[in-house]
Amino acid sequence: MACQLLKGKRGIIFGALNTNSIAWTVAEYCFKEGATFTLTNTPVAIRLGNTHDLAEASKTIVIPADATNTEDLKILYEKSIEFLGGKIDFVLHSIGMSKNVLKNREYHELDYTDFLKTLDISAVSLHKLMQTAYQNDYLNEFASVITLSYIGAHRVFEGYSDMSHAKALLESIVRNFGYHYGKARNVRINAVSQSPAYSTASKAVAGFDKMFDFSNQMSPLGNATAQDCAGLCVALFSDLTTKLTMQTIYNDGGFSNVGMSSDVLLKFT
Repeated sequence: MACQLLKGKRGIIFGALNTNSIAWTVAEYCFKEGATFTLTNTPVAIRLGNTHDLAEASKTIVIPADATNTEDLKILYEKSIEFLGGKIDFVLHSIGMSKNVLKNREYHELDYTDFLKTLDISAVSLHKLMQTAYQNDYLNEFASVITLSYIGAHRVFEGYSDMSHAKALLESIVRNFGYHYGKARNVRINAVSQSPAYSTASKAVAGFDKMFDFSNQMSPLGNATAQDCAGLCVALFSDLTTKLTMQTIYNDGGFSNVGMSSDVLLKFT
């Protein structure tokens, strides 16, 4: 049952491509909790996805923007503020892409042009959207920004490739920009390190089914779903968490603190 935790709050949600996107589920939960927001993605993604269906259901608009382009981001913020009737209270950065992963390149055979593109899209884009907001005062005091990460930022998962570096950089940006934006305007920035979840992005990772099963059996609570992630995001966007910032929050059923589970151990005995 919705509690209207986000009533009166205005936001921008990046990356809701289709119903398999975690950002899509977050948007649905935010709408149920009383928020108004705009949706954005690259023009190509909007053409290929179903974002306009979500916009219709959420009574909002879709604003095309390339998150690696600061001019696009400035236009996105200004159009969002105009449509929503005021400055922004929350932002979801759900953006990630690696051509090296898509092409199943081995870690020791990365294409460096694609590697730099991975970093730009999946991590530096967060810095760009934060810097654009900071320089133009687009966010309200105590606004909340969330980005989606993965434990692959800290551990080796074969097949995750250069995305591991992108997530590590992403979490570093959370800490650094969280410090500066917090001191200047009390803006909160956090990362949610999510369990493997069946989504648009996960389909590109080789061996994902086995990763999902392994994580699920290692975690005492099982893998966190997209719905679990959406609930956490709503809490982080709300006024219940105004002093929580610069953190990577593991929404993973306990996986990040387990060395070995009996379920997994039985497979080797």
